[in-house]
Amino acid sequence: MKFTKFFIPCILLIVMVWASCKVERVNPVNESVKDISGTWKVIKATRNGTDITAYNGVDFSQFNIVFKSGTYTLNNRLPFLADTSGTYTLNDPQYPMQITFTPTGEPVIKTDFVYPIVTGVRNIDLTFSANPGCNSNIYIYTLQKVN
Repeated sequence: MKFTKFFIPCILLIVMVWASCKVERVNPVNESVKDISGTWKVIKATRNGTDITAYNGVDFSQFNIVFKSGTYTLNNRLPFLADTSGTYTLNDPQYPMQITFTPTGEPVIKTDFVYPIVTGVRNIDLTFSANPGCNSNIYIYTLQKVN
């Protein structure tokens, strides 16, 4: 009788533990492909951490870049990664960390690509060294889509 009082609760405990150790399979959520198509303008520009957006001599408000079907077009040039329009690719369509510009007739240019949402608005941050100019200067252009 003592054996049964001990044995039955042990068996029930083992069955409950075994039944509770079920692996639940969770399907991963597919991240959408990042679409940067459209016209983008510079809303902020920094050089070596200093904001140069309102710097005299450079009118960032007139510059824009249009991304469309794997190509980009530069309007109202200013110091930028590329001097001419051409093609672009993202290193990973779902989780891009780098963008590659291939200006027409010029060498390929790769740079860091950040695609954050800031105060509810999608931005693009591009980090690069001066072209042309001093390679020790690091520029960050924050682009925002033109509505």
